[in-house]
Amino acid sequence: MKAVIFEHFAEAPEVRVVPDPTPRAGGVVVKVEATGLCRSDWHGWMGHDPDIVLPHVPGHELAGTIAAVGPGVSRWKIGQRVTVPFVAGCGSCAECQSGNQQVCERQFQPGFTAWGSFAEYVGIDFADNNLVGLPDELDCATAASLGCRFATSFRAVVDQGRVSGGEWVAVHGCGGVGLSAIMIAAALGARVVAVDVKPEALALARALGAAAAIEAQAGVDVVEAVREITGGGAHLSIDALGHPTTAFNSIMNLRRRGRHIQVGLLLAEHARPALPMDRVIGWELEIRGSHGMQAHRYPSMLEMIRAGRLQPQKLLGKHIALADAPAALMRMGNAGDPGISVITTF
Repeated sequence: MKAVIFEHFAEAPEVRVVPDPTPRAGGVVVKVEATGLCRSDWHGWMGHDPDIVLPHVPGHELAGTIAAVGPGVSRWKIGQRVTVPFVAGCGSCAECQSGNQQVCERQFQPGFTAWGSFAEYVGIDFADNNLVGLPDELDCATAASLGCRFATSFRAVVDQGRVSGGEWVAVHGCGGVGLSAIMIAAALGARVVAVDVKPEALALARALGAAAAIEAQAGVDVVEAVREITGGGAHLSIDALGHPTTAFNSIMNLRRRGRHIQVGLLLAEHARPALPMDRVIGWELEIRGSHGMQAHRYPSMLEMIRAGRLQPQKLLGKHIALADAPAALMRMGNAGDPGISVITTF
């Protein structure tokens, strides 16, 4: 099969012919119909993820058709259209047994703990616990875009953030995660303030439901701007980028007893930022991480999509070929292309 592969971190990946995967016990092989390009893939290519063993094939947002089924798989068969959360739970550890597969103790992550979906085929372990069947009306490009950014944002806003209609929600960073969070929060009746450095990203945020936008350029006090717009601070604030500045601002722009959700990855030299813990204590603020979403939570999200309340297809950017993926991946260190780029030609 053809796949994007790199043998050294931060050096240009290449498209090569590599052996096709075979399904392991409990796993399947999926013929990839579409796979999204995500900043997490860029972090992996840069060497920020300790799970990656070289040489490596990136890619973790995928949709496709089951091409082979391994021994022990009972729920799935060849020919079914599926997607999978980017964190796949083992099904047997304490976290999986409690329904929290997104923090599985032995998690399988295509594109990180194993070769990923920037390829014609990808092997998926723990299939019975993690595959999600796709409704006929959902195309593969849109389905692939759900796998990391949209599903992660859904859990961040709905489960971790516990958003309510009428609340103010601040979203820092209007890439794929942030725009997804804006769409979801607005669909649930929240008033959203979008924050980004790029006017074109803010224009898209408004089109997706943001009530207000702040261009975070030099000289702009983002915290005070959010507090002024919201009449005292956001009830819920999300760092969708993953940077010490956006994490700090997201906490500081909350009102008393507000909730901060950290979704954007803080890695490498940013992994342990300084945070205003005096404010967290004095105002009884809540800080939570959000790491993917369990397969058993997908039906709620898919039902909102089926009903037209969520339209993730609006977040799609470029459809590209596998041959163009190496260059697109390397560009993501500079925020990449607008919208969610998806590989649809292999």
